[in-house]
Amino acid sequence: MVVGTSVAEASFPRRMPGLLAINGEPPRIDSTESCEILVTGGGLAGAATAYEALLEGRTVCLTEITDWVGGQISAQGTSALDEAKKQRALEYYPKGYNELRARISKHYGELNPGDCWVSVSCFLPRDAHTLLWNQLKVAERRGKGKLKWFPNTVIKDLEVEGRLIEGAIAIQHRPAKDTSALNSSPLSTLLEDAYDYAASSRLDKKIIRFVPAARQRSEMDAAWYVVDASETGELVALADVPYRLGLDPRSYRNPSSASETGDPYCTQGFTYTFAMEQTQEPQPQEKPAFYEQYQSYYGYDKNPNLSTLDAVFTYRRIWAPNSQKRPQGTPFKVALPQPGDISMQNWVWGNDYRPGTAADNLVYSQDQLRSSGQLMPGGWLGGLRTETLRQGEEQALGFYYWLAAGTTNSQTTPENQTVKQPHLNHRLLTGLDSPMGTKHGLSKYPYIREGRRIIGRPSYGYDEGFSIAELDISRADFRSDYYQQLDGSIYKQMWQALAGLEATSAIGNNIAPEDIKRRSRSTIYPDAVGIAQYAIDFHPCLAESPSEKPGNIERPGTRQGHGQAYPAQIPLRAMIPQEIDNLLVAGKGIATSHIAAAAYRVHSFEWSAGAAAGTIADLALETGTFPFEMVNDLPHREPLLEKLQARLQANGNPTAFPNTSIFNENWADWRVW
Repeated sequence: MVVGTSVAEASFPRRMPGLLAINGEPPRIDSTESCEILVTGGGLAGAATAYEALLEGRTVCLTEITDWVGGQISAQGTSALDEAKKQRALEYYPKGYNELRARISKHYGELNPGDCWVSVSCFLPRDAHTLLWNQLKVAERRGKGKLKWFPNTVIKDLEVEGRLIEGAIAIQHRPAKDTSALNSSPLSTLLEDAYDYAASSRLDKKIIRFVPAARQRSEMDAAWYVVDASETGELVALADVPYRLGLDPRSYRNPSSASETGDPYCTQGFTYTFAMEQTQEPQPQEKPAFYEQYQSYYGYDKNPNLSTLDAVFTYRRIWAPNSQKRPQGTPFKVALPQPGDISMQNWVWGNDYRPGTAADNLVYSQDQLRSSGQLMPGGWLGGLRTETLRQGEEQALGFYYWLAAGTTNSQTTPENQTVKQPHLNHRLLTGLDSPMGTKHGLSKYPYIREGRRIIGRPSYGYDEGFSIAELDISRADFRSDYYQQLDGSIYKQMWQALAGLEATSAIGNNIAPEDIKRRSRSTIYPDAVGIAQYAIDFHPCLAESPSEKPGNIERPGTRQGHGQAYPAQIPLRAMIPQEIDNLLVAGKGIATSHIAAAAYRVHSFEWSAGAAAGTIADLALETGTFPFEMVNDLPHREPLLEKLQARLQANGNPTAFPNTSIFNENWADWRVW
């Protein structure tokens, strides 16, 4: 299902200079800020964009809805680096990401101060913000660039003229007089207020207009670039460029899709993380008033090895002093927990909230945005369902209580009859000085696994718009019964696409699928600007609403594509939206299918995509060339694209894994787990 319309098809006017607020009055502009690159979203992709641009001497405006940089590793609390085994062994990452890892290691004296077993690096979210902020300031000094940081700031409107974003209107908020600190209340209580131009009893507002730092030289170039590095694709929605959301229609390129027609409401679940500490003495555990609403959801895991609190606690433990001197335990050979240890919780049958219907989905579809008025000038309120945010917050707080005091277990099986025991020697870490930096103890922003994904521009072999698909990266056994039972034309086309160098022969000679030898690598892109490797890893939506409904199950078929993936690339075409020429997309909003997005969502990928965005914007400004012009003539040679790739590689940002070649099919040892 393609979500998004062209300008001509839109039933409302495109945002233009002189925009009006929803009440018909122009917004009050309190200050005007100029920059060469405007980045919205201070997560890892946004930080990496700023990092590379600052090293090139650019002026960067960086906006972020929270007051921390780092996204996944800080404000979202997911401070356990998801990495592939061989890639990690080679430290084959962008230079800036390796620098971040080195800063973590230097700060703690080791890379894994939590002695967790899900990763080789688990650490405190609060420290992650400080470490990354210092890294950006060093880049600013080294490159003689200028970083303009706008925390607690959201983009409210875009000023679009023709095919260019000419300005952006933002709202920066702070606590109103005699009110509590911003991080005292969960996001759901403040989200819509933060996007409202009017001051409120809770928030004072400053209206900021962002404009280019220089005039454009001609109609053939841009005066600045805008990068959407937000978690949900906010600017993609505001600019009204074509995008997808949720499940894609089943096709030969995405044969594992759980929907024949597509479903924008079934996205991956989101998670409010929290930190809990083991204590010497039992602690009072206050049952939340809403606990029973979510109790039937909570459980350990069907795997007996994951059915103890010690296993769950050490899974993403982020602080474990002197762990090397302790006895090991659990099947994962890490130090047993002791009082003072801190664990970050991000658990599927715990604080994952997984709505999947039009009644409760988190990220509004384009149809929902239109009907609610959010796509009208002045109407944008963040594009999220605040009620669903609230329920995700409640489920997370209830999960802490379940871990400490609960006695139910939704994940028991005939083979695993684990009885949940109370573990009262724990406390939820709350307060502005806590690991999450909030009085309520939840992360400042939920960990978002999937948002709006652009559809790239039509190009050679992609008549309907460029996108990375399941078939481009998956190591699945496409001869299994599931695939053989697919529609005959889908199955045949799938195998022709998997033929690699023999594809032309397979098509021309009408070779039967069972006689085709599949390639054992991912798709290799001539316009690669970054790298990514992780498993295709799902936290699927649930079948019914509300997601915490007793007996609810995952949407049937949504895990079909789950599994190993080959090391992959980030093509430039995946970062260029349709219709707007000076907008780039970094992070999880690049052009991928739902299935491919499940692998293109982890920490190092976000950095690689952001590093590419910062370098692309710098070169585009330097040469007066739009990014789409760097790939317009593919598959023919593109000299400026080659210059871009050379610059990325010279700056320590790889565009391919070692020995990547269409003739090299020895990729079997590049496994994630």
